Amino acid sequence: MPTDLPITDVLPALTDALRGKGRAVLQAPPGAGKTTVVPLALLEAGLVQGRIIVLEPRRLAARAAAERMAQTLGEEVGARVGYRVRGEAKISGATRIEVMTTGILTRRIQSDPELQGIGAVIFDEFHERSLDGDLGLALCLEIAGALRPDLRLLVMSATLDAAPVAALMGNAPLITSEGRAFAVQTRWLERPVPKAQRFEAALADLTCEALAQTTGGVLVFLPGEGEIRRLEGLLAPRVPAGCIIRPLFGAMDFAAQRAAIAPEASGRKIVLATSIAETSLTIQDIRVVVDGGRARRARFDPGSGMARLVTEPVSRAEATQRRGRAGRVAPGTCFRLWTRGEEGALPAFPPAEIEAADLAPLALELALWGAAPEQMPLLTQPNPGSYAEAQALLAMLGALDGAGHITDHGRALAALPLHPRLAHMLALAGPAAAPLAALLSERDPLPRSAPADLALRLRAIRQPKGDHPYPPGRAVLARITQEARRLRAAAKATDAPPLSDAEMAALAYPDRIGLRRPGDAPRYLLSGGKGALMEAGDTLAGQRLIVVTDTDGNPREARIRQAIALSDASLRALHAAHIVWHDVCLWSRREGRVLARQQERFGALVLEDRQWKDAPPEAVARAMLDGVREIGLIWTDAARRFAARVLLGRAAGMDLPDMTDEALLERLEEWLLPYLDGVKSAQDWRRFDMLEALRAQLDWPAMQALDKLAPARFTTPLGREIPIDYGADPPEIQLRLQEMFGQTAHPMVGQTALRVTLLSPAGRPVQTTQDIPNFWDSSYADVRREMRGRYPRHPWPEDPRQADPTLRAKPRK
Repeated sequence: MPTDLPITDVLPALTDALRGKGRAVLQAPPGAGKTTVVPLALLEAGLVQGRIIVLEPRRLAARAAAERMAQTLGEEVGARVGYRVRGEAKISGATRIEVMTTGILTRRIQSDPELQGIGAVIFDEFHERSLDGDLGLALCLEIAGALRPDLRLLVMSATLDAAPVAALMGNAPLITSEGRAFAVQTRWLERPVPKAQRFEAALADLTCEALAQTTGGVLVFLPGEGEIRRLEGLLAPRVPAGCIIRPLFGAMDFAAQRAAIAPEASGRKIVLATSIAETSLTIQDIRVVVDGGRARRARFDPGSGMARLVTEPVSRAEATQRRGRAGRVAPGTCFRLWTRGEEGALPAFPPAEIEAADLAPLALELALWGAAPEQMPLLTQPNPGSYAEAQALLAMLGALDGAGHITDHGRALAALPLHPRLAHMLALAGPAAAPLAALLSERDPLPRSAPADLALRLRAIRQPKGDHPYPPGRAVLARITQEARRLRAAAKATDAPPLSDAEMAALAYPDRIGLRRPGDAPRYLLSGGKGALMEAGDTLAGQRLIVVTDTDGNPREARIRQAIALSDASLRALHAAHIVWHDVCLWSRREGRVLARQQERFGALVLEDRQWKDAPPEAVARAMLDGVREIGLIWTDAARRFAARVLLGRAAGMDLPDMTDEALLERLEEWLLPYLDGVKSAQDWRRFDMLEALRAQLDWPAMQALDKLAPARFTTPLGREIPIDYGADPPEIQLRLQEMFGQTAHPMVGQTALRVTLLSPAGRPVQTTQDIPNFWDSSYADVRREMRGRYPRHPWPEDPRQADPTLRAKPRK
């Protein structure tokens, strides 16, 4: 076992902690030797009875770690040190250290909750905060607490804030190795990359600059395979003779990955890598890092039920990890494709996967375990809304029952190495679904210019040597073919009739069956309720029904990247139990009226639609309430005056309902619904008088009390009743001046003098007063003098107190 690595200094403290507490957290920077030295040290110390499981976040890291430890022991992989990754295993009866990816551990725990024969579990690179890693640690803590107190647990990390993990593990000892890294000089850009310049072009320039100014191997960080291939094409004609370009990404075959990390004997190596090279792997001859400053992450939108890969700026922690790669074997240099000023805007850490990923796999695993998230020792709890969406999907697939408990079908899905959607498809359709499941698990094998039709991709898989209008990528096609073989072996035969490709896709994506909207543009409404848009010239653009299997994830209107045409008959055959007739009354904003329809629906899709001729009046009235909410309340003068009286009563302490617009709109069903019979349109509503409905909110005693406090009308000296406007302050009446002749006291409401607006014979205001006796004594003479000349046929007595009130004019002579 190596003794010259920094990690050896803390091995005694680590073994003591595991011997005493059974748990520990080890914090050590890249290059300290934790991945390959610690498991061997635990084996040598005889600390563990049974196998030591070492968990790595990636298949390449798992293989590389196993090979390095086996080499240290002078053995072949599969002897005392072996590995197990998806689709491949090298272990034997002699294996004591088994390196595996975290998802495989979850499968083992679900089938064997006691982890028989396993004495220790080591979580390496836990700072990456993968969903499988978080769940795996939570499950192991549950097992150690309830079933296996002898199970030793060790979390190892490079940049993680380790204190919360130690607390989660019951205040486990925290051990830190300082590591040993060579000095790395950091070089930033002098000015930001111009927005017009493509990312790969700017990175190619920076890489060529790094090659010219340094020696040794170069590691270039990019977000994904597409960027790697484009940069490879740009660099090939520009790099000096003798330089060898090696791509490195997770989907490559292992031989190509091994070639990228092995020392290059014949020339200077340039490795173009994704974040797979940030941790775990040691690329021996790297002296220079060129960091493009971007990372690709899976983001899930629970509102649309769609996940997408997004390219984001790296975090400062990731940038530090990448920079350290240049100082593993000798002093190095790190070139960054951003300025020193731009660095301050980078986030401190990347998000934990549980905060951004599709939670359906987690929800299925927890349902199988029989626990809710809040009952599990998770370092980060999932978002409740996202988790509820995941459970809803599982219920739709039949994996959960109405109470949220796992079903027999859900157990079958959990046993398959696929997302629950694809596992559901494989379980129901059998081995025939394996090519489609493999295709949907992998990136698109066809170029970006290819139409969205999934059938073109399946044809390429089934006829790899055929003539294809859009030639598939060979490497991707090989991976899909290999995965299809593996899934075909894992699938169980079914007695069900064979399904078409479209029908199988509809099993996996029942919430993404799309119905074309009316109009020229190929816009689709998905059965889950969201919208999706297809390119106008796409070969599928004219299809009425499609199954959407991939989009760009835009939450407003996702752009369709992969889909397949579905027949109406297939939809009905597959999902007959979920196609239901609904009687619908709804307000149409576009038509401005209530529509009464009978609709055959699948989710949000309306497959057939016809008029509901005998819709109940109450259903129409309820739909009309939405129209009222949209249009707003329409006040007649009488209704407005009544509401003002109620407001006055409330101010005086009476127990009366709130009749402001806001309050009335909030409780429309309570007071308006019984009075909407026959009101079906905006035009009907604008003719409607709310007064009766408003008055009905007051019982008889309340109405009597209101009439006493704020009478609705004033009786004139002629005996005519005119409305009092309580919307004015003070309340107001308007009437012809001649109608007030003989009035000697000012009109009052309680202790309040009404404001009286006196009108001319033509109905125009001539005087406003709150003191009629004073008006007779003062201003009336001036008004009389002016009005006599203007309206000579009307009476203008000198003493209005003694005159008879009238609305008549003198007869013509």
